Amino acid sequence: MIDADYVIIGAGSAGCALASRLSEDARNKVLVIEFGGSDAGPFIQMPAALSYPMNMRRYDWGFATEPEPHLGGRRLVTPRGKVVGGSSSINGMVYVRGHARDYDHWAESGATGWDFAHVLPYFKRMENWHGGANSDGWRGRQGPLHVTRGPRRNPLYHAFVEAGRQAGYETTDDYNGHKQEGFGPMDQTVWRGRRWSAANAYLKPALKRPNLRLIRAFARRVEISDGRATGVQVTYRGRTETIRARREVILSASAINSPKLLMLSGIGPARHLREHGIPVIADRPGVGQNLQDHLELYIQMKSRQPITLYKHWNLFSKAWIGAQWLLTKTGLGASNQFESAGFIRSRAGVEYPDIQYHFLPMAVRYDGRAAAQGHGFQAHVGPMRSNARGKVWLASNQPETPPRILFNYMSDEKDWQDFRLCIRLTRELFAQPAFAPYADGEIQPGPHVRSDDEIDGFVRENVESAFHPCGTCRMGDANDPMSVVDPECRVIGIKGLRVVDSSIFPRITNGNLNAPSIMVGERAADLILGKTLAPEQAEPWIHPHWRKAQR
Repeated sequence: MIDADYVIIGAGSAGCALASRLSEDARNKVLVIEFGGSDAGPFIQMPAALSYPMNMRRYDWGFATEPEPHLGGRRLVTPRGKVVGGSSSINGMVYVRGHARDYDHWAESGATGWDFAHVLPYFKRMENWHGGANSDGWRGRQGPLHVTRGPRRNPLYHAFVEAGRQAGYETTDDYNGHKQEGFGPMDQTVWRGRRWSAANAYLKPALKRPNLRLIRAFARRVEISDGRATGVQVTYRGRTETIRARREVILSASAINSPKLLMLSGIGPARHLREHGIPVIADRPGVGQNLQDHLELYIQMKSRQPITLYKHWNLFSKAWIGAQWLLTKTGLGASNQFESAGFIRSRAGVEYPDIQYHFLPMAVRYDGRAAAQGHGFQAHVGPMRSNARGKVWLASNQPETPPRILFNYMSDEKDWQDFRLCIRLTRELFAQPAFAPYADGEIQPGPHVRSDDEIDGFVRENVESAFHPCGTCRMGDANDPMSVVDPECRVIGIKGLRVVDSSIFPRITNGNLNAPSIMVGERAADLILGKTLAPEQAEPWIHPHWRKAQR
């Protein structure tokens, strides 16, 4: 029989950090269960190849939504990493902490102790930041997670930032530091030309310890006896068996699979569990609810000059870039190509940024399909704090059956207002003098898309997920019936069971979710071990005229 003190389900962003920190004490025997296989190989490790792993069933669970009612019944893909490193091994490697006010909101909503003062020390502990000399105490330089910046050699990266300045917005040297609002360089989890996933940063070094073990198995459900989690039923080497947990079972299986496993284990909305013949152990109606994500559009422009990445969009150039990367870990293959960013406020009266930009010197989709032949560039843009809420629920009581997913995208009128603003504000950016030498007309939405109705139609047909699902095991006050875990990540009503991943977010954070997910793993490890870092007071920059001005 396999056993351990702590059994972690999922070697993803949070799970890798959690396993590393728990196993630092040689007295703790830690076991990680991961169904996915190895992260070796250039498709994952080469940053510029990021569009490949998230579109390969070998590395991705292959989830998709139910027909989204407000998007004309479209089913949107929901990639989640099925590989060592989880989604940190298939994501875009963009590093965004979120805004300080995001975490203050968490604490105000019932996640006591998760305000920015309490999470900042964990962001600093996890980081090894290489981005600049002056971080004013906001950044860490000794952690396992290398955070770097691309070289920004293409003049379009600088044109994007300058266009933001010309349009009247702020600039920022470090959006992960004191001042998020504005345009500036983008951080990436790339180190010495390789994807620096949670597996590379945390798990692989920690696996050298004799008290940490990783096994490849399929988690079926959590075993619970007399109100306490005692182990995990798995399919391992073709057999169904139980892995025993002497202290705790910890779900770090993603915002999709963690609620699924709770429901299969008898923890969730009682009526739904009974519909599937699952005995109810704990009636927690919040399990699977509160699902959130970010949506985005690509605003694409033709380029007057042949300076975009399109000149490399052929087999010969791709082979050359790949060979250079394999031999030297340098060149275009060593960056995710997202090297400039922007965070702005949509309107006056919004306290801190609620629109995010990624800039890319090519017109192309995440799935690798170019929108048009020829040179172009694009801004990925989307609102950060939608009021839309969806859910994850069971399709059957069989663990092998994927869950059902509905984000309820664009279900709030404000979502439509925000996307109209996103498109119009981006068009204004591309009309600035900084882009005059480069911009040669709009590819999409296209000059014919102008009215609210035309923009809404374009959004309905083209908006895509930014792949940031979270919130389905919401952290909050134990007396709130919709809370799933308490502020120490313990599943309410069950002993010896925690959830530690993006599913516990009360509300989605501002930007990409890899960094906040790793931070959750870091802080949860300390909570499990009965210790916490001292809070650090740091007040973020807030635009002095935010109540009356949009910029």
